[in-house]
Amino acid sequence: MIMTAKTDIGKARSENQDRFRICEIDDKTAIAVVCDGMGGTKGGGVASEIASNAVYDRLCLSYRDGMEPRAVKSMLVSSVTAANSIVYDRSRESDENRGMGTTCVAALVHSGLVSVASVGDSRAYILDGSGIRQITNDHTVVQYLKAHGMLDDDAKASSMKNVITRAVGVEPTVDVDYFEFAAEQGSVLLICTDGLTNYCSDDFLYSKVYKAPLDSAAEELIEYANSCGGKDNITVALVLI
Repeated sequence: MIMTAKTDIGKARSENQDRFRICEIDDKTAIAVVCDGMGGTKGGGVASEIASNAVYDRLCLSYRDGMEPRAVKSMLVSSVTAANSIVYDRSRESDENRGMGTTCVAALVHSGLVSVASVGDSRAYILDGSGIRQITNDHTVVQYLKAHGMLDDDAKASSMKNVITRAVGVEPTVDVDYFEFAAEQGSVLLICTDGLTNYCSDDFLYSKVYKAPLDSAAEELIEYANSCGGKDNITVALVLI
């Protein structure tokens, strides 16, 4: 298994509030966590730092070879909910950090099975011989309105596309999405923040990532987002399964 991750401040922000943690536990198991912070001058970076470390550390400590699928689900979801409590408690310690939060996508790849927990609008995709598929759901106002047939105005959708409805650390509890599926050998798991997906279509992501060297693919994606304006921090993590 091969994996890489890269982050960039972009062209418009004064601070990079994205965070990632990745590791390869063994030749068939990998962990990847990507967070995109929000709230306050420094609060977003604090939230994403706390959450990414908390989820990553808990997964590394809890994972055991041969875990049953329901145990993996419990581990991933509880890791994100624990991070939510930590971020929420920290946010209440000072006015500077009050209201801070972060998106979170946490993935465990083990023996060809991909397990993903998600909160917010950072995304996970799987790329294989049949194309690219978004695994996660965007927890945004736009996605909610579209799902309920309440939005058909592209201009209005564009103005609200970054307004998220769910984040780690904003409320005392959080609802965590969970996904699990088998992945064929040679497929690629892509996890990224909206600083990338705001500029890249699915077809573009597929053309740059599938069957490409992971390091150069990650660099090219970040360079492209920056060439389009780079209005947000940009983070991408890739796992070759």
